[in-house]
Amino acid sequence: MKRDFLRVSDLTTAEIEAVLAIARRLKEQLRAGRQHPLLAGRTLAMIFEKPSLRTRVTFEVGMVQLGGAAIHLAPGDIRLGEREPARDSARNLERWVGVIMARVFLHGSVVDLAAAASVPVINGLSDLHHPCQVLADCFTLLEHRGKLDGLRVAFVGDGNNMAHSWMDAAARLGFDVVLACPPGYEPNPTILAEAGARATVTTDVEAAVRGADVVYTDVWASMGQEAEADARRRVFRPYQLNESLVAKAKPGALVMHCLPAHRGEEITEAVLEGPQSVVFDQAENRLHVQKAIMVWLLGAA
Repeated sequence: MKRDFLRVSDLTTAEIEAVLAIARRLKEQLRAGRQHPLLAGRTLAMIFEKPSLRTRVTFEVGMVQLGGAAIHLAPGDIRLGEREPARDSARNLERWVGVIMARVFLHGSVVDLAAAASVPVINGLSDLHHPCQVLADCFTLLEHRGKLDGLRVAFVGDGNNMAHSWMDAAARLGFDVVLACPPGYEPNPTILAEAGARATVTTDVEAAVRGADVVYTDVWASMGQEAEADARRRVFRPYQLNESLVAKAKPGALVMHCLPAHRGEEITEAVLEGPQSVVFDQAENRLHVQKAIMVWLLGAA
């Protein structure tokens, strides 16, 4: 039976741990100069409705390192759901490629692709979830802290797709996430409820950060929200990740950001470039974890 990866909670705890173990092995092999052409002869179709640096490069390079090939489909190439229904695009692509990754505006687009395709579909980002990023972040935490169980993650800012995927991960992997969001910018209540006691929401940013092992933030206005950017800057200003706020977390707490960062807005230059920041480790680990996701979905581990 084919599997898709549309949100973190699509996988069980054991399956997530298996993916992260594959990522660790592939990263070690790559650094040792050992080839691992586990997906030789396979092709990845990459559908993009949004611009991308990390998602495109890490999936494309990852597929090459695994011995396969990747095809970039820009917004004008497919116009998902416009030229033809997403299900028809999926039923064409499944005849030519072994796996599909889609970076889209609406989560329903990846759901439609997955429902129609006989090959695995990976959510490279949607308005509701960013699962590949959060698995890479969890892998980064394992590298720096040796465990996830029992950690406290403070997510500061918008209750967006990143917040949703962090809540999914907390429910699966045994850590707590506290989200500090301005009133009116809380996460989806259904996804929050699904996370159970592992996820809580507050408007008190200092209370959220106090005692945190990890302090995480994201941009205040995501792609598609440009018209709201000025209003959001005013609302989110008290939620900036700065030196004063980070000092309220545990000593040595890690600072994380999924990038791209707007320096001087959601995070200061000093914090982003400071000794507690692991943001570029996160970016590197997108490569290793996404390779592991593809290998696991295709049964090539």
